[in-house]
Amino acid sequence: FAIEVFGLDLTLWSLLPLFVASLSGVLISYLFFGNAALLPIQVSGSFLMRNIPFYLLLGVVGGFMSAYFTFVYEWVNRFFARFSSPYVRLLIGGAVLGLLVFLMPPLYGEGYDSVNILLDGQYTQLLDGSIFEAFSSSYWVVFAFFLLTVLFKVFASVATNSGGGCGGLFAPTLFVGGLTGFLFSYLVNYFSSMRVFISPKNYILLGMAGLMAGVMHAPLTGVFLIAELSGGYNLFLPLMLVSLTSFATIRIFMPHSIYSLRLAEQGKLLTHQKDTAVLTLMNLENVLEHDFEVVHPEMTLGEMVKVISVSHRNSFPVVNASGILVGIVELDNVRNIMFRPELYERYQVRRIMVAPEVKIQSSMPMTEVMRSLGMTTRQSTSLFSTSMPASALRIRGTPS
Repeated sequence: FAIEVFGLDLTLWSLLPLFVASLSGVLISYLFFGNAALLPIQVSGSFLMRNIPFYLLLGVVGGFMSAYFTFVYEWVNRFFARFSSPYVRLLIGGAVLGLLVFLMPPLYGEGYDSVNILLDGQYTQLLDGSIFEAFSSSYWVVFAFFLLTVLFKVFASVATNSGGGCGGLFAPTLFVGGLTGFLFSYLVNYFSSMRVFISPKNYILLGMAGLMAGVMHAPLTGVFLIAELSGGYNLFLPLMLVSLTSFATIRIFMPHSIYSLRLAEQGKLLTHQKDTAVLTLMNLENVLEHDFEVVHPEMTLGEMVKVISVSHRNSFPVVNASGILVGIVELDNVRNIMFRPELYERYQVRRIMVAPEVKIQSSMPMTEVMRSLGMTTRQSTSLFSTSMPASALRIRGTPS
């Protein structure tokens, strides 16, 4: 998990502390709680080639569900962030959570008990105490109940965390993944009319691995975590197929995991790509040059020549009365007319200025700045910030 999610290098010196920490945690856990699996089940059946399409399809479903989970998680978090008062967040979160738990009781708690009930095959028990209890014998009511539970688990998790409660992502991810796998097997077994039967127990575990791989962008973590939680090592091949398919599916929509999404948006995410990591650590303000002579669109060519005579630059930012960049004047653009005094009053700067190929904001991360430089066609291009007086800013160097 640490290597996949936090981008650590696979070196001996990064692995040794992780092994020591993991071993210590396992031994202390065994000392107090024993070595029983958290989700003890007997994996039914073995790996069958004919089930590969179902594994791949579950992986695709898991990838889409992971994208939904991540998108809704971030959207609801931003909604709660609008309220500065913790009491307002508490009231909203409590109201949302209370309503959801009333309608769908399995949303209460971290969800491990509900997953164990599903693994025991007593899924109708989860409808007890809900308004759907009287319809527990209806196939489609049960399906709709679990589908709504899956979709609203994200809202319940964010309402808990943002409302001031204590929660995380591991348990909700496992819960949503388990129910996704159960719903998948529920549908397949219904429409196959017993011609093909897939084990709901196995697919609950496979769904957990798929969501773990998709939401956290950690396919290896999904495989090993579910195998260790359940003791279901016979599912290694299906776990790998589902996890990799889910991971490949969500990468189409979201290149970053739920943990690194905000860091990536802020340009602060360090990755295994060394060049990108170096750019991420750079501060744009430290590579800007400020000693530019500013000109204005209404200035005449004669006034422009006076500015050129006292400047040691070849580029001149053109800013309007509000200090916003509207163009640039390159020395090469006026070299053929700057020594003709009869033209000094005929030409104004607005006639000889050109638009910069690229504009950047002072708040842009360096990785985005370099992408902008890579899209330019000229060998040397001046880039100016549009959020500050344009007189000040230019990137050193020539884009490659």
